[in-house]
This record gives sequence, C-alpha cells and structure tokens, in this order.
Amino acid sequence: MTAATSTLPHCRFCATPLTTTLCDLGSMPLANDYRLPDDSNPERSFPLHARVCPSCLLVQVDDSVPPDAIFSDYAYFSSYSDSWVAHAKRYADAMIERFKLGADALVVEVASNDGYLLQHFKVAGVPVLGVEPAANVAETARAKGIDTEVAFFGVETASRLVGQGKRADLMAANNVLAHVPDIRDFVGGFATLLKPEGVVTFEFPHVLNLIEKVQFDTIYHEHFSYLSLVTVEKVFAAVGLKAIDVEELPTHGGSLRLFAAPIASSHQPSARLDALRAKEHAASLDTLAGYEGFAAKVAEVKRGFLAFLAEAKAAGKTIAAYGAAAKGNTFLNFCGVGPADIVAVFDRSLAKQGRLLPGSQIPILSPDKISEIAPDYLVILPWNIAEEVMEQTRPLMPSGSSFVTAVPSIRLTP
Repeated sequence: MTAATSTLPHCRFCATPLTTTLCDLGSMPLANDYRLPDDSNPERSFPLHARVCPSCLLVQVDDSVPPDAIFSDYAYFSSYSDSWVAHAKRYADAMIERFKLGADALVVEVASNDGYLLQHFKVAGVPVLGVEPAANVAETARAKGIDTEVAFFGVETASRLVGQGKRADLMAANNVLAHVPDIRDFVGGFATLLKPEGVVTFEFPHVLNLIEKVQFDTIYHEHFSYLSLVTVEKVFAAVGLKAIDVEELPTHGGSLRLFAAPIASSHQPSARLDALRAKEHAASLDTLAGYEGFAAKVAEVKRGFLAFLAEAKAAGKTIAAYGAAAKGNTFLNFCGVGPADIVAVFDRSLAKQGRLLPGSQIPILSPDKISEIAPDYLVILPWNIAEEVMEQTRPLMPSGSSFVTAVPSIRLTP
C-alpha cells in the first residue's frame, strides 16, 4: 500500500482523508458500458483506484463517475443466471418460514432488478414492492406483475413510501450495498422504512475473500465500497440499526448475508456474529495491516494470465471467453487484452449480444456460436458461476478443449 501524494479524497462514510491505497487499477471504461460495433462516440474512461479508510476501514473507490451514468439504463438482468434465481427462491422460502410472512406482510427489495427474487414471495401470497433505479430493468419486473418503484433508494425515497402508508416487515438488499455512493443515506433509508420489529437482510461480497482470494476483478466503478462486518456495523450504528445475525454464503466468491433490525427492536444478536467478528480479527481486518500487500498479488495474477495467453497463442490455440460480466471487464482491461487474444465472449443476455465489451472491444455472441467457433480454451470470466457455465457449455465445446479460470491463479478444467 502507498500513501496518496495528490489532493486526498475523503471517506464516503466518515469523511476521514484517505491516505492508503489498496489497489490502483488505472483508467478503466465503465464495466457495463457495452457498445455497438458502429458506435463512433469516444469511449469514456475513469480512474479506478481503491483505498482504505484509516478510521472506519471502509474499502472504497474514488468518486469518479456520477451514479446516474451507470444505473439509469442497466445491462445486467439477474434472471439470466439460473443459479442466482435458485438462490433467490431458497432465500424467499427461508424468510417466509423464519418470519412467518403472509398476506398481511410487506416485503420490499431494494435494487429489485427484473423481479428475480420478489416473484417467489408473490407466488407465495406475500405482498411485495420493488425499488429499482434502472427503468429498463424495472419494466421487465412490472411485466411479471411485480409492483416496482423506479427510484434511487435512500432516506428521501423511504420517507416518501412511508407517507404512502408503506412499512416493511422484511427488506432485502442483495449485492447493492456496495453500489451506493452515499452509504450512510442508503442504509438510513432501511431504518426509515422498516416496521419497529422489521428485519432487513443485506447480501454483499465479503472483503475478506476479495483480499485472500485476490478477487480484484470485483473492483469496478459500479462498486463504490468493499465491505467487512467490522465496517458495516459502524454504518448500522450511525443510522439506528443493529446487526442480529449473519450467514456466510458461497455466492459471488464468498458473501455475507447480514440481518439487521432497528436498535430498539426485540431482536437479539446471534452467536454467529461473534464468530465472524473473531474471524475478521484473526485476518486483521480491524487494522490497516490486514489490507497490505494486495497490489503485488494482483500484479501476479495478471502476469500468470498473460503467460497463459502467450503460450496458448504460440501453440496455435483458439481462445474465447464466457460471460460478459463486469468483473470480466475489469480483468481483461487490467490485463490489456483484446480480440487478437480472445476472439469472442459468449453470453446468454440478449441485451449484450451483438455488442462489444467495453475497453477490450471483444465481440459478444450467443452461446449458440460456441460450437461454430470451437475454441480450444474457454475462459470463464464470472468465475463465481464456473460450475454452472461448464455444465451448460460442455456439450458445445470441441473434444480436447478446456475451461479456464484465472482468479486467483490459472486453472484448467477439461
């Protein structure tokens, strides 16, 4: 880690000057800015610099992109991942049973995307409301019959909904806590909208896994923060919430599902919270020492991938990729590769097919084209769903080909 030498940014939560760098990935295009081949407009690029707050230890990227440039028209649709939809159904079933949710309850999901989660509550007869800033994605949810408010969430939106007579028994915020520039206002919205005994669950990638497994490709402009329990509990306390339980999940390379409730509620904290606090302490996430040496590990991942590409190309092998995912765009652009290295990336999303990956300009094709291109290697960019991808695409791959994942190191799977 290095000390900043220019004008220092300040922590987005506690306003402390940010003097410590976790990883500087240079200038990057927006990870979800997929372009048409005939688009002649200059591609926008912004600094991607992750820092650690010396006070609250929030890992965060600099404010270099206005959020409405990212989320007002969004290319990610949750329903394209079968495993993620199945994960959402398991969550809905578990929450309905745990909190005895029925027709008199209200479940609100923030960043509800295309209704992938709320649809399971609706089928079970539990009233739902989605809050989703991307109008194009919200329309898909509404087409499924999911009542959806198009808005960025925070205290103002929550207060407006309360004024309409809405209060939530359960709120869900999956993989969005990291996506908000003003984390204090965002979490404060949950404290506003919850009933006095209501519960909110936040799912987010655990920064412990980012560090230990060198998941630097999960750093991109849409992810403003990278979160630990030690930091999130400080945010909760500032807005009147308390952590009451936590689950460690395998999703997105290792995530936390953190349960919270109003401080004055009767909910009591679980033993699992103490266990996770101890785990983070053992990894020194409660001190700056826990964040040292990350940049050198990132450089080694890049070196290993470029060595693999050079060897494969020298042997005359064809290399393609799967998954036009944001993490893949960070990875490819940091490694500096393009169509001369990877001929195409395959993706099920119709919204992405026919476009180019930002920065690398690699064409995005339907998975139907895999057998036509017949790559010797298929690099799975969303490594968090590698097993799902291999199961879906193995019948399309030529004999003798291999799947490749590159984080935290090169791994080949026949």
